[in-house]
Amino acid sequence: MQITQIRNATVIINYAQTRFLVDPWLGPKDYMPGFEGAVHPEIRQPRVELPYPIEKIVDVDAVILTHVHPDHWDDFAAKALNKNIKIFTQSETDKQFLSSLGFTNVEILTQAPARLHQVTLFKTQGQHGKREIVKPVCEQLGMPYDAMGVVFKAQEEPTLYLAGDTIWCPEVQNALDTYQPDVVVVNACAASVANGEHLIMGKEDVLQTSRYAPHAAIVASHMDTVSHLTVTRQDLKELVKENNLSNLFIPNDGETLTFTAKN
Repeated sequence: MQITQIRNATVIINYAQTRFLVDPWLGPKDYMPGFEGAVHPEIRQPRVELPYPIEKIVDVDAVILTHVHPDHWDDFAAKALNKNIKIFTQSETDKQFLSSLGFTNVEILTQAPARLHQVTLFKTQGQHGKREIVKPVCEQLGMPYDAMGVVFKAQEEPTLYLAGDTIWCPEVQNALDTYQPDVVVVNACAASVANGEHLIMGKEDVLQTSRYAPHAAIVASHMDTVSHLTVTRQDLKELVKENNLSNLFIPNDGETLTFTAKN
């Protein structure tokens, strides 16, 4: 298995000879304003350019869209992707959104297994920030709250858990207990709304995940890109040193990590 960090939550996962593009946010640097209702709305985003041409990024077999927030999907992705490409998403609402853009091969993931080629996929739950605090804020902004995670399984591949936009919460703990993943991708820049509440994992969440799953490789994604980040790659590198973490990987944009199945 190979995980290529593209930018933000956009990654390419090469798994059992199938290439998955996750959460394609493909616009150029600074093309959109920061998020109103979040910290630092004055900062434009993405803060950095893509590491590869869009044509190379969309050369994949399937897409996983964890949710339709504008830092996970944009018009550039909609235009660049083949309208017949397989897309897995979380809900009927998101499926209808993609269908309205002309995509014809959209499947809703559930906790029941779905298959593509030799890969089995399972939907997982999370909390895109503390539900009781952040969900009302999302509703006021007219943005959906829910975001899914996905577990990948295949023979002779390590089990991968893509946690998605979530904080550390009982749903994440349940996914770790249920699937016992070898590799966990966490979105970890502690993006925050204006009241300081985190929408995704920060340093303490990453530390909790690392300690709860000490035998798994933890990969930090969703870094150094959105306007409302409050944790950087450098912060996580300091976390590694302070806590002597051996299982936390912090890839740069454009970097590929390779993992093999444990015997």
